[in-house]
Amino acid sequence: MNELLNKLNSEQREAVEYINGPLLVLAGAGSGKTRVLTHRICYMIHEKGISPWNILAITFTNKAAREMLDRVEKLVGTDANDMWVRTFHSACVRILRRDIDRLGYDTRFNIIDTDDQKSLVKECLKELGLEEKQLPPRSVMSEISFAKDNLVTPAEYMLDFADDYRKKQIAKVYALYQQKLKTANDLDFDDLIMLTVKLFQENEDVLEFYRNKFKYILVDEYQDTNKAQNELIILLAGEHRNLCVVGDDDQSIYTFRGADITNILDFEKSFPETKTIRLEQNYRSTENILDAANNVIKNNYGRKGKKLWTDKGKGNKISVYKAQNEHDEASYIAETMAELSRDGYSYNDMAVLYRANATSRVLEEVFMRKAIPYRVLSGLRFYDRKEIRDMIAYLRLLKNNDDDISLKRIINTPSRKIGKVTLDKISAVAQRENCSMLKAIENHRDGFGNSVAEFYDTIAYLCDFEKENKISDLVNEVFEKTGYRKSLETDEKGEERTDNVYELINGAANYEDNNEEATFQDYMDNLALISDIDNYDEELDAAIFMTMHAAKGLEFPIVFLCSFDEGIFPNMASCYSSEELEEERRLCYVGITRAQEMLHITTANSRMLYGKTSPYKPSRFLDEIPNELLDVTDNTPKVNDSWFPKEEKFSFNKVPENSLFTKTSAPKPSGETFRPGDTVTHKKFGRGIIIDATPVGNDIHYEIAFESVGTKNLLGLYAKLQRCD
Repeated sequence: MNELLNKLNSEQREAVEYINGPLLVLAGAGSGKTRVLTHRICYMIHEKGISPWNILAITFTNKAAREMLDRVEKLVGTDANDMWVRTFHSACVRILRRDIDRLGYDTRFNIIDTDDQKSLVKECLKELGLEEKQLPPRSVMSEISFAKDNLVTPAEYMLDFADDYRKKQIAKVYALYQQKLKTANDLDFDDLIMLTVKLFQENEDVLEFYRNKFKYILVDEYQDTNKAQNELIILLAGEHRNLCVVGDDDQSIYTFRGADITNILDFEKSFPETKTIRLEQNYRSTENILDAANNVIKNNYGRKGKKLWTDKGKGNKISVYKAQNEHDEASYIAETMAELSRDGYSYNDMAVLYRANATSRVLEEVFMRKAIPYRVLSGLRFYDRKEIRDMIAYLRLLKNNDDDISLKRIINTPSRKIGKVTLDKISAVAQRENCSMLKAIENHRDGFGNSVAEFYDTIAYLCDFEKENKISDLVNEVFEKTGYRKSLETDEKGEERTDNVYELINGAANYEDNNEEATFQDYMDNLALISDIDNYDEELDAAIFMTMHAAKGLEFPIVFLCSFDEGIFPNMASCYSSEELEEERRLCYVGITRAQEMLHITTANSRMLYGKTSPYKPSRFLDEIPNELLDVTDNTPKVNDSWFPKEEKFSFNKVPENSLFTKTSAPKPSGETFRPGDTVTHKKFGRGIIIDATPVGNDIHYEIAFESVGTKNLLGLYAKLQRCD
């Protein structure tokens, strides 16, 4: 054990050996946090005699969980099998499988994905007589997810927004959505956390069982937790208080997913006796790269503060290429990669990171033209393909016969000439008899026509087949018995789609080989929790294209940060909020620290984006990197300054607490202007009240509360507002 500990630096070793009591490890990018976590587990088991059964280790991705478990197994052997090394969601699935019946659900519940969520929200909107144009399903889904992340029930949501017309309608959708989920015995991803918290809060004996089991808890990436996840951990660790959380407030970039940076910033408020250790030595990047990252992130105020350092030497300067346009930018990246390939680097050593997916189109065109291998990691996932989703819907219905959402998807897939009228009849009978749609078909087998009866017989046969056969054989039988394989014979892309289903069957066989005691339930849970990053193949020799958000947790010898332009990165929306700008800066910090050896930053003098060609200036984040760290190549044309808008960059470095953002002295727009409190009308959104009016260059940014659609942010020159008397 001492030999292992001697390989750690002093701060890492201190974090490993501090076992009892709450511990906050502020781990900078590339500072060896996974090594700390795995060595800490090994130390707990071998030196302190702590049972693996009493240890819970939580990560955010399956990939990270597998990596941690693999490392722990190498250190402690088969003892690792008694530990829980899981993501938040997979840990909650396992807890709910055991006790969700306490909340009125069946333990055979299914987990629906975002596409099924969208279909269900649309169904709710229709039943409530609400227009999708006024309440777009994705917007409603986002509101419901935000509510669940904050442990807000439909009833509480209704009370919180009783004076907001739009959100009152969303509250009605939320309530009906939850009712339909429970009737179908389905959960969405946010339910997994929220219902586990509810289970613990309402069932002291269940909470006590898991508190006694998990006497030592470790949580990775704590800066990415939301309120529900934070509450879950506080409940579990509240008695023994042996909680180690590892994270980096400078890498908190998922507010849009509900992450709450205050969970890590205010950790000591929940656990006043906390010991804090900073890991600042970086083992990934060169000194110049870290100096760039440190100089950017120091401009943020919402942080605990640390400074990364390394003993790897200064390394290359950061290459900055100022391109004429997006085509010039893409050509530079492609040609530089080709040159690096000739110098001995593999293409999978290189990654292109961007703020917005829309900026990747020209890159892909240029790379294809120049025959440079690449892959877009955030493209269409294998499990998002229609044929795969259809097959999984069949499997979900076999596992949970109450799953009306899955039944509606596949009852006429492939076509059985079962139309909407028949489906509505089945649904009406199910509602009248308070049962699932499949049960309604069983109860009235001959009442809905031969096609429906044949569908029921097929499902009944497959349910019996599942009990006696392997998972891979079941998937294959579903493909054949339902007629799905035959239907693909006449499909334009039938061969490709057939191959995809056979790949699903192969995946089921591999799962069986690697999990000998796994049940059909285990396999389905595994499918539901897979993410695209989990399938990242590091061995494939192709350059990687991905967003900076997707790149978090990864590292590459060579990184290209493209579209480093003001208005794209940081994006325009962040110009209206100091908090959003700080998150954009943290995202920049994440992007920079993905690079191990070389970092290239590219900007464009102009670019076509969203169908419009516009001039751009380099990002303010580039200005925050000292010139001595940069090697700049300027290929931009010499143009008159009038080509660019005259507005100044917004500054949030010293923002008054009562101000949305720093005011500028730019001229006001022509035409009528408005002040907070004024009542106005908008051609599309109708009547509203000005909440805030702030100069933005030669325009004014208005925040307006509309009666019909809620709050909107609009620019005066384009809004064409009219005053109401």
